[in-house]
Amino acid sequence: MTTDARGADEREPRISRTPADRAGATRESDGRFVAAVEALAIAAPWDPRQDPELARAVEFLGWDLDAETVLRAGDGAGIAAAVAVAVPLALVLGAPSVAVAAGLLVGLGVAAVARYVPRGLATARRTRALGTAPELVSSVVLRMRLAPTTETAAAFAAETGDGRLARSLGAHVRRARGTGRSGLSSFADEWAEWFPALRRALTLVESAGSAEPEERERALDSALDVTLAGTRESMAEFAAGIQGPATALYAFGVLLPLALVALLPTAGTVGLEVPLAAVVVGYDLVLPTALLVASAWLLARRPVAFPPTPVPRSHPEVPDNRWPALVAGAAAGGGAWLVVTRLASSWTALVATPAVGVGVALVVIYRPMTAVRDHVAAVESGLPDALYLVGREVDRGRSVEVASDDAVELLDSAAGEVFADAVRQQRQVRAGVRESFLGEHGALATVPSERARATAELLAVAASEGRPAGPAIVAMADHLDDLQSVERTIRRDLERVTSTLANTAAVFGPLVGGATVTLAEQMSSDGPLTTAVSPAALGLAVGAYVLALAVILTTLATGLERGLDRSLVGYRVGRALCLASTVFVAGLVGTGWLV
Repeated sequence: MTTDARGADEREPRISRTPADRAGATRESDGRFVAAVEALAIAAPWDPRQDPELARAVEFLGWDLDAETVLRAGDGAGIAAAVAVAVPLALVLGAPSVAVAAGLLVGLGVAAVARYVPRGLATARRTRALGTAPELVSSVVLRMRLAPTTETAAAFAAETGDGRLARSLGAHVRRARGTGRSGLSSFADEWAEWFPALRRALTLVESAGSAEPEERERALDSALDVTLAGTRESMAEFAAGIQGPATALYAFGVLLPLALVALLPTAGTVGLEVPLAAVVVGYDLVLPTALLVASAWLLARRPVAFPPTPVPRSHPEVPDNRWPALVAGAAAGGGAWLVVTRLASSWTALVATPAVGVGVALVVIYRPMTAVRDHVAAVESGLPDALYLVGREVDRGRSVEVASDDAVELLDSAAGEVFADAVRQQRQVRAGVRESFLGEHGALATVPSERARATAELLAVAASEGRPAGPAIVAMADHLDDLQSVERTIRRDLERVTSTLANTAAVFGPLVGGATVTLAEQMSSDGPLTTAVSPAALGLAVGAYVLALAVILTTLATGLERGLDRSLVGYRVGRALCLASTVFVAGLVGTGWLV
């Protein structure tokens, strides 16, 4: 992505979808969701027990539903799932007892999971919101450096921020108007249960409002340090705490089940016949469900998430049409069918074809969003240098506009391109600092970064404050540098777990699965050790399990590292499906050559 050198007057709006449009679409989807939940609730005629924790989660999510309706809908979904599983298994596999058992197991599992889904969603939204806590505190602190009034600083942070945390602060600010309070204390109390460091930081900010200048600076610096230290410590504890559960998940959810595959053909030697229905239910229903529950439990424990930049589909770099992705997926799937049927058994194509097709389609759909996100990351990484250069010149008495122009000559980065675009608009159309960055055709119009937008808001305030804003801009540069360092440290702490999960999902699991299926085929061909499970049926069951591993473990690794984002998860799952299916086939063929 490059910066357009044309004047702002020659451009068309680059992101046309307005907040009102997005809000309307959200209300429409919420209405469909509420209708579906109410329809499922009808299927459960009994009254569930009260669940205060669930009621709290539903209230936090803002659903137009009560907790009782959600509980009844979960029971209704369990009934529907039980029927949907039991009937096909009974008709296709001819094993009514196994089908009924599987149906009851799945139905009870769905009903239980439905009770925890709202809790999980509320937790995910809280952790995502708390990932913006350091930036929100920095906005409050930096506004305090320019004007030591907590009411003004709180309002500034709420107006310039985005997301759940900023909206919550805005609500407290509005309730505090006319009371002589800023709303910071009540806001901190609301979130202190999940992030105690936020309360300590904002308490320091409020104390700075009535402190002497030197003490004020120390208190504000301490507020920033407390927020970053709290984020770092909570994530370090989380990274250390999930080592054991992640290892258990890896051992009992991947290693042991795949090792048992090679033993299935020998079951006949000890008089034990394992029916196909049991293999399908075990590997394609029970194990994936257990992995999903374990993954949700791990993700729910994450205290803070630094979510990836959300990229709307209305972004000009994101194609409006999805048919190219469907065509690419269909073509890739067809190619996979032709190649795999020549290299391996025909049943293998039933595993590889849909995996490759869906994987390629997901990659094509979400790759443009990933490219935009990569550009945003490049812009954000250059912001500390840009702010330092601007702040240093403002401290020397130069205006923000002139300082930005001088900084462009020294910046060789994506952030430099953004500043160059803003300076061009200031010259050509006489735009102010805020308009040149945040206007409809501003330099950040196609950079969906809240961090960059908050930086531009600070520069706009600094332009009106003049020379006293110089130290505040330099302090902002230092804080952004510290924040990026904390994010890198957190990802490095989690890398041992997330890299193992990702490699298992895409490489190790499929390779071992393909090898064990081939070994099982060879053992069956040496003698009639078992007749209940044919090699093809076993291969299909294990292949489906391997693909489920690719989806679940990749989603878990992404969620632990960055938080759950649909486009990022979709892109990584697409890559994992393509790689996992290829490695699975390679494991089948390669092991066949060796044995």
